[in-house]
Amino acid sequence: MTDGFRRPQHEVTPTDALFESGGEGTWIATKWSQGPWNPEHCHGAPPAALLVREVEQHSGAEWQLSRITIELQRPVPVGRPLTLVTEIERPGKKISVVGVSMRDGEVEVAKARALRIRTRPTNAPAEGEGFLQPDEGTAAKSVPVSMTDDHAFASDSCEHRFVTGGWDERGRSVVWIKLRLPVVVGEEPSGAQRVAAAVDFGNGVSARVERLTWLYINPDLTIHFIRPPEGEWICLDARSEYGNLGGGLAASTVHDDRGPVAISAQSLLVEPR
Repeated sequence: MTDGFRRPQHEVTPTDALFESGGEGTWIATKWSQGPWNPEHCHGAPPAALLVREVEQHSGAEWQLSRITIELQRPVPVGRPLTLVTEIERPGKKISVVGVSMRDGEVEVAKARALRIRTRPTNAPAEGEGFLQPDEGTAAKSVPVSMTDDHAFASDSCEHRFVTGGWDERGRSVVWIKLRLPVVVGEEPSGAQRVAAAVDFGNGVSARVERLTWLYINPDLTIHFIRPPEGEWICLDARSEYGNLGGGLAASTVHDDRGPVAISAQSLLVEPR
């Protein structure tokens, strides 16, 4: 059964990005951040990438991102100014914790808590076994159903190449994902930002139920990093498991072309539509 559609991607220009400045330290989600069900709300990935960027803005070369947990508390609006409030919750020399609140006016719509560890070269082995490369995968023949023919993050802001599985296949998937445009205008996305934009697809590419009759929403996203990711393409080896009381978990092993870079997990709310 095919439950997606395929249409030409909208063209990307050098001035396009997931977010644009709203002035006075605010950010506005653009049409490139739109989710598939309501064009007024973001897909979960763009806010996750922006929250990672905010943590990076408060980190120098002496820190590396070790773990970030993102809670998507309410729909993140498209087209309205969003304010990020950041606090160093735990200062330290070897370990530090950063908290970020994303607010729509006075309402908190998402938040993140990030653990950083100090950066220090070691002789520990840093190579791992990778998957096939992106050009050895198969370009996605369909994308998740969208309620509009307008822009959508999943179909326009990313490219997907499946090694195993697919949007129309249930169960485990191995898929390479490339972010087509910056998180904010004029900046090359960092490896961690690219991972955050990719791993929010974990529950979607590995769904074990039919997407038009079931919901499997992730209210959170946690990423544990092994090392800073490299390159434009990020690979997910994604699996989903569901309980019988309306909960579940999607977990992904994350690779770049050198090998493993992270592990991600998404709590799931599972119920019939």
